[in-house]
Amino acid sequence: MNSISESCNDIKLQYDTCFQTWFSEKFLKGDTNDSMCAPLFKLYHNCLKKAMKDNKIEIKDIEVNYLENEDATKTPT
Repeated sequence: MNSISESCNDIKLQYDTCFQTWFSEKFLKGDTNDSMCAPLFKLYHNCLKKAMKDNKIEIKDIEVNYLENEDATKTPT
């Protein structure tokens, strides 16, 4: 899956690869120290923030609180 911005795709791929390695080789074996991918996450996070700013996208514009919608909490009958 690509990033929201084409300019962030490479760093996203690097972070995703690192995360998958950390998850399978560290986390699933009990090592919860997630610092291994922290530098890549920071780069990706900063790239996303810049892309959102450049495209005038605010977090509040993409957040949806589904629990406030009464219909979303009802089970189908």
